[in-house]
Amino acid sequence: MSDSSPKPPADEHRAAAEEAIERIRENIDQVDTVLVKLLNQRAQWALEIGDAKKDVGIAIYQPGREKKVLGAVQDKNQGPMGHDALQRLWERIMDESRRLERVGDGADEGGEQE
Repeated sequence: MSDSSPKPPADEHRAAAEEAIERIRENIDQVDTVLVKLLNQRAQWALEIGDAKKDVGIAIYQPGREKKVLGAVQDKNQGPMGHDALQRLWERIMDESRRLERVGDGADEGGEQE
């Protein structure tokens, strides 16, 4: 025999929370899709910059430029991500950009070997 009594409030609250979590995760998935596209566009430009630097003998690592980029990112940050966390992410993004500048179009898929 099935129980047709209403769900206790705790069960209703849990179901509502699970639905909200699923909606938010879908939003995050959409943002992730956009981030991947943007990061790949940034990577394409890094490849182009790497080619231009190699053509004229400019060093790949440009600490002044990286400092400027980090400063601009920090200035644009309105949270909730903290400045330190954002700096760590951007440092990693710039590390990968430098790797692409060095190895060019022959970059390996994983980026693990050099």
